[in-house]
Formats: sequence, structure tokens, C-alpha cells
Amino acid sequence: MYLHRTSARGQDTAAQVTHTSYPYPIGPTLASAGANFSVFSTSATRMEIVLFDHSDASQPARVISLDPNHDRTSHYWHTFVPGIRAGQLYGFRADGPNDPANGQRFDSQKVLLDPYGKSVSVGQHYSRAAACKPGDNAATSMKSVLADLSTFDWEGDQPLYRPFRRSVIYEMHVGGFTRHPGSGVAPANRGTYLGVIDKIPYLQELGVTAVELLPVYQFDVSDAPSGVSNYWGYAPISFFAPHLAYSASKHPLACLDEFRAMVKELHRAGIEVILDVVYNHTAEGDEHGPTLCFRGLENSFYYMLNKNDEATYANYTGAGNTLKANHSVVKRLILDSLRYWVSEMHVDGFRFDLASIFSRSESGAPMANPPIVWEIDSDPVLSGVKLIAEAWDAGGLYQVGSFGQDKWKEWNGRFRDDIRSFVKGDRNTVSKLRERVTGSLDLYKEGGRPAGQSINFVTCHDGFTLNDLVSFDRKHNEANLELNSDGTNANLSWNCGIEGTSSGAAVEQLRVQQIRNFFTLTLLSVGTPMLLMGDEVRRTQQGNNNAYCQDNEISWFDWSLCFRNAGLLRFVRNMIRIRLNFNQDTEGSQISLEDYLRTSRIEWHGVEPGKPDWGMNSHSIAFTLHNIAVSQVRYIAINAYWRPLDFELPPVTDKPEAAWLRLVDTSLPSPQDVTEEGMVVPVNGSNYTVNPRSIVMLHYNDVHVDQGAKVR
Repeated sequence: MYLHRTSARGQDTAAQVTHTSYPYPIGPTLASAGANFSVFSTSATRMEIVLFDHSDASQPARVISLDPNHDRTSHYWHTFVPGIRAGQLYGFRADGPNDPANGQRFDSQKVLLDPYGKSVSVGQHYSRAAACKPGDNAATSMKSVLADLSTFDWEGDQPLYRPFRRSVIYEMHVGGFTRHPGSGVAPANRGTYLGVIDKIPYLQELGVTAVELLPVYQFDVSDAPSGVSNYWGYAPISFFAPHLAYSASKHPLACLDEFRAMVKELHRAGIEVILDVVYNHTAEGDEHGPTLCFRGLENSFYYMLNKNDEATYANYTGAGNTLKANHSVVKRLILDSLRYWVSEMHVDGFRFDLASIFSRSESGAPMANPPIVWEIDSDPVLSGVKLIAEAWDAGGLYQVGSFGQDKWKEWNGRFRDDIRSFVKGDRNTVSKLRERVTGSLDLYKEGGRPAGQSINFVTCHDGFTLNDLVSFDRKHNEANLELNSDGTNANLSWNCGIEGTSSGAAVEQLRVQQIRNFFTLTLLSVGTPMLLMGDEVRRTQQGNNNAYCQDNEISWFDWSLCFRNAGLLRFVRNMIRIRLNFNQDTEGSQISLEDYLRTSRIEWHGVEPGKPDWGMNSHSIAFTLHNIAVSQVRYIAINAYWRPLDFELPPVTDKPEAAWLRLVDTSLPSPQDVTEEGMVVPVNGSNYTVNPRSIVMLHYNDVHVDQGAKVR
């Protein structure tokens, strides 16, 4: 490492005080006497640090010019600025070639965020449009904020390290979770990290073990069509700073503490925190986009440019640009960011948006063994965290079943599509259902990967909610102001006979029943289940399947639904309980359904025992789970047909007092649809009629019990 003795050039002081300046660590490093700054730019010819007194200042309060002969080591510009403290607003201005045809886009007047800055200030006059034009944007720029990370009291907080097989993930939006006036959260805390803390009891009662938060890295809310805003947050511009708008105080340093307080309290409640992270593109967009950070420091190093026209950007993300994840500089940035969120912010895992971008070379070509994937997998700081890949990108690379090594789990898009098709009654879906329920081994067996790699979901932020999946045949995205042209047309949905809201009792009953079916299949399949925020109470987006720009009641959690759909909420709570505490082992300890399935022999049936119908026109299947470890049998019958089917129950003992006990029947009204803990309902006879479009789960017990009795 090279060290420089640098003076505080550009400061209005009578005496120059010499301090040691370091190129490493990259970014800002606060010390008692001031702060060291280091930023990467190999092509810049001049670099300035500009200090501001407040977010909307039109001019810097101080300009510190870095000397390329004394304040640069190799590719890094660095200097020590004495006298500044936590809370100081700052940015960079970099001069260099402005030659888009050769990949260079320097603008010496643009205020740039620090790529390693830990906090961001966004003024009232922030303007994306001003950043898109050449010239000075000091008055309308985002600014980095110098932060002191040592002052927060974690009170002994430690990672939870909950295994995937004992996890139920709840995908949620920090803002939308509590922003609705009916949330019961104090107005100042609605839509914030503190608002999430207020609703932790709800998450505990629901029974989920992890929250997967839509992007919380600082993003550009104005990266959206005119008239709407970027609500989801897939427009990052700082990979180290928590999103300021989710802070109750809106003070950049308080934002850090509020995020950490949320993590600490979730951990205290036994709930892990997984971040949905976007390392595939940034809010700087295409060649017409703004210069906010990376573009103004070293454009051709950070972004993939089109080979035949370096003035334009390769777009494998659908967002205008693509980060060079396997370039050494970008790879280091990603790894440093991940380590930071684990070591300093205590998060438990990451879901990587469009993770197949990691499998592309610097030129965009698919790679067999991408370095960034292995380096994340093998990094010691990240050794205990959850890694989840969205194993595809917008450029056509689809890697479900083959992304990374065993440590990487995957969002299973095939699970989503095949379960939707089966439940709606499509042909040729029973054999696919078998694969999805048993862990999608058809996808993972080629690489020799074990069962349990799949993150099983039917709905997520991207697409219909579960209520809308059974209420709409077509998307209704008019509110997005794109003439309903955005969002997928391949929804695999069925409106149960009426498009949209219905007051018909039969239609509503069928919709609730179908929702129960989706929850049941998701929670009773091998892999890790993921549920979408509000599905448990029929949250609706009014048929919008791409609500990325709807920061309003279309997207927010309407808490009145908890009362209106209390029966469904009860059903989901109990199904999660069954999932996580499926049975007791021989020592009396609770074992999860995942562990139960892994130690069970599966026997497949049709309406007759041992005679499954795998044909194209079949819409039903049943199976028994014979678990030797706990001497128990479970029977599950699934009927997606539109008529009732009489299933003959398989014999499991010759004892006359033996009894099948019902645990779940999705066709029955609440509270008969699922039994409470310890409560069972005996089944009379050797047959069970499974009603149209419903699922039944029975438990075998060789001790006769009366209706509603408890099994100890």
C-alpha cells in the first residue's frame, strides 16, 4: 500500500496541517481528526471533493482539489480532509475525456455521489432531469453524507442462522407495509423502518421466519415515466446507503440507526432479514439518462457498452444499462457492499435481482464459471448468509436449476407457472405438479444438487397478487400511464367466471378456495416457501400486474382486510404452523415438514390406491407420506377437477380402531378448513369425497378419538 503525506489543499486555513492519506479503504473513513476519502477513477485527469452545508445548497461551501501528483495512487484518488465530522455533506467532481463514442462521459461540473458512501441526502429540489443535461447541478444533486458507524448499540445482536428447511419467507415492501392510514402506525412512522417495527407482532402471529425486503438501497424515485414514481426501488444509485425516504426523521444519519433498529428488533422476534439487492443495473439508465455517480467516474469500467457503438449501453436488464459484474472494479464493489450489509447492518441474506447478469462476461457473453458467483459463494464474511438467485435476466439467459453451487437457492419460476396451471385446471399438468411438490428434482438432478434448492412461490411483487390471480384473466395496468402495454400477458390466471370484483357468493367462495389451494401447495412442497405481502388477507392491486410505479393504495397493505378476511388469515397462520411444526420426533421435538418429507417414503395414488393417473387429461393426484422415523402416515389428495372425486383411502393397518383424522380440507368454510394445533377430526369410512377444486390432508392415528378431541 502506498501512503501519501497530503495537506488540506483548498481550505481557508492559516496553516497547512499535514495528514497521512490512504487509497484503502475505498470510500470515506472517519477519524478523530477528520476523514480520509478514496475514489476509483483511472481515466480522470482532475478530481475535486466538494463539501456542502445543506442538501439544496447551490454552491459548495468548500472545494478541495486533489493533486494528481500527490493525491493519486495508481487508479485511486485520495486525500485526508481534517476537521470534518459525521453529517458532512459531500460529493465528487471528476474531469476527463467527454468522448461517448469511446465510452467516456466525464462532466467536470457534475456533483457525483461517492460509490462507497454510507448515507445519502436528497434535497427538496433534487432533479433527475438536471442530471441528464450537461453542466452544473449542485443545487439539485443528491449528496453523500459522512457517517460514523460506531455509535449504534446492537445490544449483543447476532445472526439467527435459521436453516432454509425451517424457513418461511415473507416478501414485503418497507413503505407499502405500513403506509396505509389503516395500519394503526403513528402517522410519522408510516411507510418507514420504524413502522415495520410496530408491525412485528403481526409477522410473529402470522408465523413467518424471514422478511425479504424489496430494495432498500438508496434509489431514484424519479426513475419512472412522468406522472408516476419508482415505488419498488429497482433503480439503485448507492449500494451502501439505506433508502432515505424510509426514515421517519428523514435525516441521513438517523436513517442508518432506524434501519439497524428494525433489523435488531426483527432478530429479537426471531425473524431474519433478507434484502432484495440489485447489482445488475443502476438508475443512471441508458445514454439519455442522468450522470449521478458511476457514469461520471469511469463509465466504460462500470457498464457494458455496445461493441459496435460505445456511446450506447448493452441492455440485458430491461432498465437501460447493465453493470459489468465480472469486471474487477465492479466485482470488488459488489463484494464490499455485501460484506458491509452483513458486518455493519447485520442482515441475514440476499435475494439477487436478475442474478444471471452475474453469469455474463464483460462483453455480455454467458460464462460457464463466472468469477463473481464463486467469490460470493466462498467469501468468509458471507459464509453464513442466505443467497437466493433470481436465475434469469431480460436478455434471455435462464438458469433455474443450474445457478451457482448448492449454497445458492433459486427463485423457482417453473414452480410458479406449473402450480398456477394445475390449479386453474389446465391439461397435462399432473406430472409437473408431482415434480414441483417433491422439490423440482427434474430441474436440479442434472447438477447433482440436493432437494431443497427451490424457493417456492406462486406470487411475488412482480405480477398479480394472489387475490388478483383468481379474479382477473387480463392485466389492468392503465394507472401506469403506458396504455396497458407494460407487464406480462402470460399470467396463467383465471377469474373464476367474472372479471374483477364480484358480489356473487359462489364466485367469492370459489376464489377463496382457490387461494387456499395455492397456499396449501406452496406450504406443503419440498423447498422453501415464499409468500407475498398481503396475500394472506386478499390484498388486491385491482388487476395491475406491474405496480412498480404505484406508491398509493393500489400497492399498500390495506389493514382492514385482516378483519374482512379473518378466516383466510387464520387458514394461512395454521398452514405455516403445520409447515414448521409438522410433527414430533421420537424425542418429542418438533420437526418441520421439510425434514418430515426428506425422511418419508412417498407412495402415489389416484382415486384408487396405488393407481395414479399421469395422463394429459388428469386433474387429480394423491400421495401418502410414510415416515418411519415417527411411525406415522400422512395422506394428501389434490383435486383440480371441476367435479367431486371419491378417493379410496389406502389401508395402513389391520387394527379396527385405526382412524384417519382430517387436518385440512380447502373446500370447507372457516374454521373447518384447517384444524387448530392439537385438534383433529376423525374421518368415517374408507373413502373421502374431495370436492371440486380442493385439497385434503389426512393424518393416520391408530388410537380412536372422538370428534374434536386432542391427540397428544
